[in-house]
Amino acid sequence: MYIIRPLIALVLAQIIKIIIESLRQKRFDFKRIMGTGGMPSSHAAITVALTTQIGKNLGVETPIFAVALVFTLVILYDAAGIRRAAGKQAVVLNKILDEIIVNKKVPDSRLKELLGHTPIEVVIGGLLGFFVGWI
Repeated sequence: MYIIRPLIALVLAQIIKIIIESLRQKRFDFKRIMGTGGMPSSHAAITVALTTQIGKNLGVETPIFAVALVFTLVILYDAAGIRRAAGKQAVVLNKILDEIIVNKKVPDSRLKELLGHTPIEVVIGGLLGFFVGWI
């Protein structure tokens, strides 16, 4: 089935993400299982696994492989480009909020900063997806 391996890649990426973040923060944060951003990119893992499986089983000259590849490239661009930029903006806005909160002018609510991925996070997620899709 073409959905099983991509889902395995997604679950593996999220588990790896929890382990890496737990080691980094020295505490377990189960909320990361559904969170965006972080190493590795589950978006890259799931889409590359599907594209790899289609290419391996049906061939890279097929129309469905072309559709999957274009879909994957759009997802990878979004993960590393647009959502990453939005996360950087959230960092700046949160710093502004920190300054305002000190003066007690606004409620203490923070924006989510971890929205996208660094290029290496996307590459690692893509490699994970490739290997899961290939086996």
